[in-house]
Amino acid sequence: MGDQSASGAYRGRPPAQGSVRPTPDGFAQWCREACLALPGSAVDWPWGPDSHVFRIHGKMFALLWHNARVSEHMIVNLKAEPDEVPLLIANYEVVGPGFHMNKRHWITVELCPAADLDFVEELIEDSYDNVVAGLPARLRSSLQSLMVQPSPGRYLAVPSAGA
Repeated sequence: MGDQSASGAYRGRPPAQGSVRPTPDGFAQWCREACLALPGSAVDWPWGPDSHVFRIHGKMFALLWHNARVSEHMIVNLKAEPDEVPLLIANYEVVGPGFHMNKRHWITVELCPAADLDFVEELIEDSYDNVVAGLPARLRSSLQSLMVQPSPGRYLAVPSAGA
């Protein structure tokens, strides 16, 4: 299937909560951009063109898709810390158990007007970090050339020399 690597630089943020919100297609596009902005991330479509699987070194950290049984909106499945999963589900209306995933490690987030995009972006980054933490040391070290660490626990893509 296809494979598209991240450009390395974050391609923009959605409008702030108080301003104009993305359309349903805009939420999906925003999510794709947020996932691909993470260092070394790639996307493929193993289950068809409507299911975007985001990976780091071949390991999935996000699945963006639509399933009418879950929501009228696009959803994204993300990996989470097992002890945080029940808290996220209990405290956030847009978060549910990982649909078609291991419910101990995965959550499903509804990309709808009620979603706080800053919060969803944090969940995407946490999912990426959880998967990276499980990679062998040699693969984690290969990501170091793509990242800078401005503050503990938060990584940003290093702009290319031409940017």
